[in-house]
Amino acid sequence: MSADPTEQKRALREAALHFHEFPKPGKLEIQPTKPLGNQRDLALAYSPGVAAPCEEIASDGEAAFRYTSRGNLVAVISNGTAVLGLGNIGALASKPVMEGKAVLFKKFAGIDVFDLEIDEIDPKRFIEAVAPLWPTFGGINLEDIRAPDCFEIEEALRERMPIPVFHDDQHGTAIIVGAAVLNGLELAGKRIEDVKICTSGAGAAAIACLNVLVGLGARHENIWVADKDGLVTHRRNDVNDKWRGQFRRVSEATTLAEVIDGADVFLGLSAAGALKPEMVKRMGPKPLILALANPVPEIMPEEARELRPDAMVCTGRSDFPNQVNNVLCFPFIFRGALDVQATTINEEMKLAAVRAIAKLAHEPGLEVSPSGAPAVYGPDHIIPNPFDQRLILRIAPAVARAAMESGVAKRPIEDWEAYQDSLNRFVFRSGLVMKPIIDRAQGQGKRIAFADGEDERVLRAAQVLLEERIARPILIGRPAVIEARIERFGLNLRLDSDIEIINPEDDPRYRDYVSLFHSLVGRKGVTPDTARTIVRTNTTVIGALAVKRGEADGLICGLQGQYIKHVRDIRSVLGLQESVRDVSALSMLIMPRGVFFLADTYVHMDPTPEEIVGIALAARSHLKRFNIEAKAALLSYSNFGSRDGETAYKMREAYRLLKAAAPDMIVEGEMQGDLALNEGLRERYIPDSILSGEANLLLFPNLDSANLSMTLLKEMTNALSVGPILMGPGAPAHILAPSVTSRGIVNMAAITASEAVTGV
Repeated sequence: MSADPTEQKRALREAALHFHEFPKPGKLEIQPTKPLGNQRDLALAYSPGVAAPCEEIASDGEAAFRYTSRGNLVAVISNGTAVLGLGNIGALASKPVMEGKAVLFKKFAGIDVFDLEIDEIDPKRFIEAVAPLWPTFGGINLEDIRAPDCFEIEEALRERMPIPVFHDDQHGTAIIVGAAVLNGLELAGKRIEDVKICTSGAGAAAIACLNVLVGLGARHENIWVADKDGLVTHRRNDVNDKWRGQFRRVSEATTLAEVIDGADVFLGLSAAGALKPEMVKRMGPKPLILALANPVPEIMPEEARELRPDAMVCTGRSDFPNQVNNVLCFPFIFRGALDVQATTINEEMKLAAVRAIAKLAHEPGLEVSPSGAPAVYGPDHIIPNPFDQRLILRIAPAVARAAMESGVAKRPIEDWEAYQDSLNRFVFRSGLVMKPIIDRAQGQGKRIAFADGEDERVLRAAQVLLEERIARPILIGRPAVIEARIERFGLNLRLDSDIEIINPEDDPRYRDYVSLFHSLVGRKGVTPDTARTIVRTNTTVIGALAVKRGEADGLICGLQGQYIKHVRDIRSVLGLQESVRDVSALSMLIMPRGVFFLADTYVHMDPTPEEIVGIALAARSHLKRFNIEAKAALLSYSNFGSRDGETAYKMREAYRLLKAAAPDMIVEGEMQGDLALNEGLRERYIPDSILSGEANLLLFPNLDSANLSMTLLKEMTNALSVGPILMGPGAPAHILAPSVTSRGIVNMAAITASEAVTGV
């Protein structure tokens, strides 16, 4: 039995209030980007140092983009006269919404925002309050302003401000609707020039949507518009403004119901129930219904589909497919506009965004939607998921290029590859550090065996590995299951040519695998019968045997089962590298302040000094693969002999042995974590230390400290984790964390392939 709706609503309200109040009120704060740790910093940041950039900007206004945050700063501005779902609640009450918008800008596109709530409902006075603010910002996002005031305000501000001004309620919705219409008509086999469009609603968003559709090729004579007072025709004298007046039709009809026969597209931006069942039945074949009223659409999707199984339906709700959500575009449109220092967001830039969004919906999703539904292009997926990480990678460059081609870019992009790399680094945060690894693996055709070949994340990663030519996947699993899931998730993988499959239930190499496995472990208490059972059921062993036989170049496993058991299986089949005592695990954390490697985070419970030396040397070799020079810190509760104890003695001895084994290695210790990262503190103990700046390789005395530090840092800093990287096996092999994403699997497969190219 479902919970009482009233109780659910009350619980949601309480949770939302608590969310906004704690641990500190609101959703935003300002963080400095420069250190202010001493008197010199203060002198540079303020008086007298600040005079230098001020003088540069006074002589050349464009210098503001070099010396201030203006180029990445947007204002979200509202007077609270048309807050979604709440109406005219006023400027002050709209502040939580504007803060929310600011968070979306930052989260999805890395753009900083000041939210400005202006207590003024008169359009002309509102314009006068906003227009002089242009020196502060790189762009203006108008939000939740009622129509028709919003038309007048946006038009005037665009004329007066030399920066982009964008009313998202109009244009954000319009851009996504445009993409949905392009794809919906494509699936229906129709041309936009020929389709009949019936629109319920004549407000800001509706008019903007129709303008975009006209820009895409729709004809005015095929468009019908109705508002709460009826059909917009020549008989009415209350729709004479230039924005709505362009859609007036000569007709004796007075309601949308009278003209909906044969309509190909219904666009609803009005109220619940505006699209009646009998109207749906009279629409043309394969109709596209965009019922965007919130929270209750003009017709519920299930009702529309029951009446017309051939219909494609979009709503503004997240609990149905094809959600028209402005977050799909506005952060990325501003990203592209800011990156070329555009003076406006023009029609060419909007249409470029439309086409980029429409095209992305055709591509298989890297991850599933939040509801768990697969992202497969078709009637239930004509719009990308709002959380698709590739949106910024497609929309921002398209918008930037359109700005350049239309002549409104003051700082054109010259190196598109570098620009794309910068967007990748923002999206995945692993872009920069992973680039040399991926470059080394690309085009080499290395074969990577995946022990969890039936897992959806592996299948999605396999798609990316093939598309980006990083590796050739070998999937261990049942062919029928893999094939069914490929089809279900809408992936473009072909079993006969793209990927190889090792079927644990029926592979012609089974006897050879058993024979090889028993020869490796027969003197470790494993009988022939046990060997047969293991090779039939243990996919990690199967993958390791494929590598051992030269049928694969590397192995990825670990999505199921205990980490240490996978270590045992890999060690048993692949053995160890020469001069390596045992395998160990290296974890990489990518944080805003930089990249840090931690070891050993998964294998050794209580390593000896000699084992720590081995771990350090192995880690240094792995850092070289990333083109990073290791700067190691041996961590302890003791600072250079300040305290005695078992782990302090251990790390002191490890330091002595490591300096003897690798005198050229940058290493310091034993020391506490803050000294490893703070050169000033460290110099109080060792002024002439070989280690300068921050250590990037942190070596721990035991598994407790290493794993706890890694997991705490990951959660507390929202760091992106890559790894664990298994160091020391006789051939490339890595064990994934069960929580890894598809992108994480791609990263680890790239590392595995890179090792196969250069040798472990």
